[in-house]
Amino acid sequence: MKLKQVIQRLNIPEASIESLQERRYWLQCERAYTYQPIYKTDGHLMAIEVLTIVTHPSDPTQRIAPDRYFAEVAVRQRVDVVEEQITLLARQHDFFMRHGILASVNVDGPTLLAMRQHESMIDLINTLPWLRFELVEHIRLPDDVSFAAICEICPLWLDDFGTGMANFSALSEVRYDYIKVARDLFIMLRQTPEGRNLFTQLLQLMNHYCQGVIVEGIETLEEWRDVQASPAAAAQGYFLSRPVPLENLHRVILAL
Repeated sequence: MKLKQVIQRLNIPEASIESLQERRYWLQCERAYTYQPIYKTDGHLMAIEVLTIVTHPSDPTQRIAPDRYFAEVAVRQRVDVVEEQITLLARQHDFFMRHGILASVNVDGPTLLAMRQHESMIDLINTLPWLRFELVEHIRLPDDVSFAAICEICPLWLDDFGTGMANFSALSEVRYDYIKVARDLFIMLRQTPEGRNLFTQLLQLMNHYCQGVIVEGIETLEEWRDVQASPAAAAQGYFLSRPVPLENLHRVILAL
């Protein structure tokens, strides 16, 4: 009896193929880093925020929105990105210490929680007293985790207050180091005298919950003057400085 060899073709659903291709696309993305200065209202440099530029080799001139990129990659890859940024900043340790400047790195809640399992990364963070983590949204913690435990990793900033989950509920749950007010809220309130008064009262209230408030997205001299006349501690935006390649950090303007 002659045996017949039966070859079965692997039947992979089209959707699975598309998912694999999409995953491969995001893994192939390339990253570069810039920074944007944050200036105190007296004009002196307070900190820099690290920003991520994402591109794909298929079209290196087209930038991909960082929030889209981070939403598509797994948490373990986001941890790798944060470690990459911290390692680059650590090379400038003497610069930050000499000038008393802070550096903020953006991180989401799940990534911050996952970082606790990376001992070498935590050891590095513990050697960088000028490092801050900027939460892109206020997070709800698991029942077995406290904010005190999270804050032990590094002092936290809250980004984009006035949008999404970054609102007053966040202030009652944890004492953030600094809170950043979203440009949309700032612009909306400064349109009327009543709104300007409310903005002042809002910042006075927020100052009770943190060391200071940073106003984001300052684009004109008039907006900068309004921030300087407010209870805000600092501001950032294109009027003060556009993002600069991270390797040029030594050229940052220390005072306006």
